[in-house]
Amino acid sequence: TGAISSLQRQMEIQESKLRRIRSEKELLQKQLREQEVQLQAVSDKFCSLTEEQKKEEMMVMMEEENRNLQQVVLEQESQLAEQNKLISELQETISQLRAEVVTTRLHLLEQKQAQKEIQSQAEALQHKELQTRVELERINTKFERYRSKIIQATFSLEGIQDPPGELTDDEVLEAMQKIFNERTEFQQMLKNKSSR
Repeated sequence: TGAISSLQRQMEIQESKLRRIRSEKELLQKQLREQEVQLQAVSDKFCSLTEEQKKEEMMVMMEEENRNLQQVVLEQESQLAEQNKLISELQETISQLRAEVVTTRLHLLEQKQAQKEIQSQAEALQHKELQTRVELERINTKFERYRSKIIQATFSLEGIQDPPGELTDDEVLEAMQKIFNERTEFQQMLKNKSSR
């Protein structure tokens, strides 16, 4: 936004210069028209004089006036050419500044769009995290129920002492392995007896 404001200020300064130079150009063109009017007035005055006065008085004056007017015209034409060149340069600068403003605005729009996409992704991740937490809580609850059932089934058997306190997973596995081994040995004994 600061870059756009700076570019716009530069553009306003360049446009102000352009208006001033165009005003000076119009003033020079006005002066040129005035000189042309003066030249026409001298020409008209020359036409209204007698032949002798034309020869004696006006020729020198006309030549001098013509030289002066030609010099003024040349100077004004040179100034106009310089001002036209400067106007072209200013117009080119203004066009560049406008292009930079457009480019900067497009860049800002792209940044805003990227920010929206990142925000959307962050919201999606938060939603996914919430779902994962809920699913994890559900699995933990199910696991705890399953673990409780295993402990209950393991220590409800005849001859198994109740656990003294909270059991670790390793202790539960050890008790289950012990029961499994005892049953395996018992089944083996039954097979041996039946074979005898």
